[in-house]
Amino acid sequence: MAVVALAVPRTHRQKEIRRHALIYLGLTPFLLLAVFPLFWMAVTAIKQEADLYRMDVVPFWFHLPPTWKNFDFLFHRTFYGDWILNTMSISFFVSAITLVTAVPAGYALARLRLPFAENMGIGIFMTYLVPAIILFIPLARVVSTLGLQDEWWSLVVVYPTFTIPFCTWLLMGFFKTVPFEIEEAAMLDGCGQMGALLRVVLPVSIPGVITSVIFSFTLSMQDFLYALAFVSISDQKPVPLGVATELIRGDVYFWGSLMAGALLVGVPVAIVYNLFLDRFISGITGAAIK
Repeated sequence: MAVVALAVPRTHRQKEIRRHALIYLGLTPFLLLAVFPLFWMAVTAIKQEADLYRMDVVPFWFHLPPTWKNFDFLFHRTFYGDWILNTMSISFFVSAITLVTAVPAGYALARLRLPFAENMGIGIFMTYLVPAIILFIPLARVVSTLGLQDEWWSLVVVYPTFTIPFCTWLLMGFFKTVPFEIEEAAMLDGCGQMGALLRVVLPVSIPGVITSVIFSFTLSMQDFLYALAFVSISDQKPVPLGVATELIRGDVYFWGSLMAGALLVGVPVAIVYNLFLDRFISGITGAAIK
């Protein structure tokens, strides 16, 4: 009997080990597909130029000593530092503008029982689906009127046109789930409408708020079309535009510096993004369900 009692846990443990081994084995191809671009970027970033164009050797490793010349070229012969600062500034201001606008808009549509509020919410979300290329001409007129052509501030004006609609719809879904009783209790305790929003509704809608910030920040960092249309001065460009236009000159590609520039921006953003991935997923799925 004792032997039988000991054999059962061992069998169960073996099944668990086998199950996990099969899961990880199945995930391995996808892991390789995800990691390989980063590996290739890192190798290319520290390869010598002569090593990049050798066709008689395996291209996945070094056949000449690694070098930091590509990074030196990136920081000392381009405006890469300015591009990073511009990108971070644009993303910060766009996220702030989006949050300041989308929170009261979503709250009003969800809580104030406005006429046709549901249809207005759908209409606001539909504007997010309009292709960016269609809005290019009217936005160019706005940027020109404001005198912001060839300045990164023009992108701060332009990007909220596609971040605010989505974030308004997202937050509206979260605000609808907050019980009215909680808000009414806050008002009975002396809070006004704004106080109830700030002290009661927003704290329980944090996943939606974080999702809105991540969404607007990410879109501001990765956009290329509007940046190409409205900014042409080198030191005013964000990273996606600067790397693509300043490190490709005619048919000459500075591959090492291109990969170095993409790696320095992409990896930190990916790490930060993964730290908030759970909240981002809960924010997206929560808004869809609610």
